[in-house]
Formats: sequence, structure tokens, C-alpha cells
Amino acid sequence: MLKIWYYGGTEYMNDAPSYFDNVYEDEWIEDEFVKEMIWDVDHSTVVSAHIIESPVLGAITPKELSGGVKVLILMLKDDEFVYNLSNCGNNCAKWVLKIAEQKDLTVYLQHMIRFEGEFEVQIMNTGKMVHNPKEYVDALLEAEAMQDEG
Repeated sequence: MLKIWYYGGTEYMNDAPSYFDNVYEDEWIEDEFVKEMIWDVDHSTVVSAHIIESPVLGAITPKELSGGVKVLILMLKDDEFVYNLSNCGNNCAKWVLKIAEQKDLTVYLQHMIRFEGEFEVQIMNTGKMVHNPKEYVDALLEAEAMQDEG
């Protein structure tokens, strides 16, 4: 299940993309699920653990992946921290939900990321469970108002 802290309430990894550069393992990049995320989000093909073919940059290493993909990989592979989902764009949203189907996932968020369809997310600031985009937006606005009040 996905649990979101919105604008506060928990400590989180501040610079996950740089952290990724120093801790990722070859096995992470070779994972089929990770390859799918890289293809979908960065439109790049994993050739090997050390070479990824980008249509824009050519041959790159995992260190040149987008910050969003790096955070997704960390969410999947490294439970050491709560990661800042604000490093991710809307193109990462479906992958966050897919990761949360595999494991309990708690993230920090500073903007509204666009989740679509039906899902199960708990907004930790309020404890509310949300199941669709409207409930999600309403709950984030409520959590934001709580933060503004102090």
C-alpha cells in the first residue's frame, strides 16, 4: 500500500538521485521490472547493467538516468529511507502505484502527482484513505491546510 506524507510529518531523503549514484547495484538495473520503468519513463533501453541506450543522449550509464527513474528504483530496491516523490513527474505515478502493490511504500510529496483510475493511498497527515483522483486531491488539500495552520 502507498502511504504519502504531504508537506511534512516525516524525515525524508533529500537528494535521492545523488544517493542513487553512490549505492545502486548492477542487479537493480538488470531487473525486468526496472527495465520496464526505464523504458516507460526515460524511453531508454537497458543494454547491460552498465550501458543504457537513450534516444537523446546515446549510450549512458545508470548515473545519467532521470531523477524520477532513480527515485523509482530506490523506492523498489532500497528501504533505507522515505523518498521524496517530488523528484518524480506524472510519468512516474503509475510506477509508484505498481511498486506499492508489491510492498508497503511510504513517500514524501510536495506537489500533486497525477494518479489515475482506482487505487488505495493513505494520506499520513490526516490518516485518510483515498481511492480515486478526486478523493486524493481533496485529501491533499486538507493536509496542506493542516500544515498551513501550524
